Amino acid sequence: MRPIPIDDPADPRLAPYAAIRERDLVGRQGRFVAEGEVVLRVLLSGRSRFRAESVLLAPERLPALEPALAACDAPVYVAARPVMSALAGFPIHRGVLAIGRGGPVANPDALVPDGPALLVGLVGLANHDNVGGLFRNAAAFGADGVLMDAATCDPLYRKAIRVSAGTSLTVPFGRVPDGAALLDLCARHALVPVALTPGAEDIAALPPLPRALLLLGTEGTGLPEGLMSRARRVGIPMAPGVDSLNVAVAGAVALHRLGGGRLPARDRA
Repeated sequence: MRPIPIDDPADPRLAPYAAIRERDLVGRQGRFVAEGEVVLRVLLSGRSRFRAESVLLAPERLPALEPALAACDAPVYVAARPVMSALAGFPIHRGVLAIGRGGPVANPDALVPDGPALLVGLVGLANHDNVGGLFRNAAAFGADGVLMDAATCDPLYRKAIRVSAGTSLTVPFGRVPDGAALLDLCARHALVPVALTPGAEDIAALPPLPRALLLLGTEGTGLPEGLMSRARRVGIPMAPGVDSLNVAVAGAVALHRLGGGRLPARDRA
């Protein structure tokens, strides 16, 4: 790994980093932006399902990252923060960016393992913070994968990856057209669909479910009634005057309950 110094934000080698915010919105032709040291370390690790196409660092960030970059076969560019900020279109405080190359989205059926299974189904989640947080929760509690309907936002959006602490690069995910397709998948694979909704049966009373799919909907409207009517409804009891939790927080509580003893004892915090 030999860093390549660049002092011109118009250098064509840095074109994938230009106007990041705008290009996040319109797409990057199979690429994504990794931002921050934590995410970069995940992208460069053997756990990542994706590979780095290039790395862009502020000079002062290079020494600490050299061990992680040692086996990186992508070009590593080094530019001063003003150059990085002029290129990206906003102040780059962390001084760590990378371009990753995405791959084909997994076949949803291929994400369901034989034997014990726990998956997360996201329906209509358009908030990148919540999607990133739920990927982090899925990784923390040993879920086998995340399935999203067409209305759920991209887990490889820069902010979603950052909030996920890089786990959206490690947790397998797939797409289905809608919530009904999630229920069809449950029927094909003998998964119990569990719908999280306020005021339902206490999730603590739920018996162990060796094969389950946790359904989570957008905050406010929640899951569609037609979807919940075909699932096991559960809720999280709360103090009077509070009717709901942030969906990522609620998902963490539910995954902890559904995950049971999936994690080895040494991994339990």
